[in-house]
Amino acid sequence: MSSDASPQRDAPTNRPDDDVVWIPGGEFSMGSDEHYPEERPARQVGVDGFWIDRTPVTTAAFREFVDATGYVTLAERPPRPEEYPDADPALLVPGSAVFVPPDGPVDLRNPSNWWQYVPDANWRQPLGPESDLSEWLDHPVVHVAYEDAVAYAEWAGKRLPTEAEHERASRGGLDGATFAWGDELTPEGELMANTWQGTFPWQNTGADGHVRTSPVGSFPANGYGLVDTIGNVWEWTSDWFAVGGGDSTPTCCTPENPRGGTEAASVDPFDPARTPRKVLKGGSHLCAPNYCQRYRPAARYPEPVDTSTSHVGFRCAVSDDAD
Repeated sequence: MSSDASPQRDAPTNRPDDDVVWIPGGEFSMGSDEHYPEERPARQVGVDGFWIDRTPVTTAAFREFVDATGYVTLAERPPRPEEYPDADPALLVPGSAVFVPPDGPVDLRNPSNWWQYVPDANWRQPLGPESDLSEWLDHPVVHVAYEDAVAYAEWAGKRLPTEAEHERASRGGLDGATFAWGDELTPEGELMANTWQGTFPWQNTGADGHVRTSPVGSFPANGYGLVDTIGNVWEWTSDWFAVGGGDSTPTCCTPENPRGGTEAASVDPFDPARTPRKVLKGGSHLCAPNYCQRYRPAARYPEPVDTSTSHVGFRCAVSDDAD
């Protein structure tokens, strides 16, 4: 395992704003051969230097965007019946998916045992009408679909990171490490990220002080000075999902700035709606040792672009040649 964790090395002078951190360009080992199949193979890739938000976009920051533009998120719009012909009409109301823990052990093969579509759940009221904005302002914004994240990024003069950029940044300069801080999940017993403690999905001890999202920066920064790249919320990237990353560069070469697959190939063949999927990175507060060990930089998950949930947010990036 090597380290090049120098946050501002070779940083250009045109820093976009005070909320971003410079990630130096270079090669690193992307993916993993030791965990989930979709992370394979581990391979050397290279990325150019770029800026990335130090934290996930907060609810407060997203509110500034909405106040300035009047933007309405996907979760706040009524679903179009023609796009969901087999859906229960009672569910065709504005809302989003909220994690609701069951009372006891359940079949882990069926996510509907802990996910519920909650009418009027959105970024303003993450748990539904009974919740409000005040207690979530310094938390990552959630219930944002892919198009919502893109709209915010464009308003901010930024973009979403690629999968390779997100993984490079998340590793904090520790090339080949299992986690963003090293190879132990809890070094010397310290909880390093907002993840699930206990038996998912019904028993969360809250040992890290949080049972849902946490205020950004509640846990230690990685080697680049970024917080919450692991746990708290999954984060959207700009890449279409493909098994193995989808890059077509010949194996004799090191891919530079690799991208994912195609929109058409990102579709789950068993999905009757044929909804394309983007790559999520970083895991969330719902990742647990007994269920979803995706609290690692190499971890990835395919998320339909029309989906919003209570555990998915995003952060933005800026290319090094931006004005």
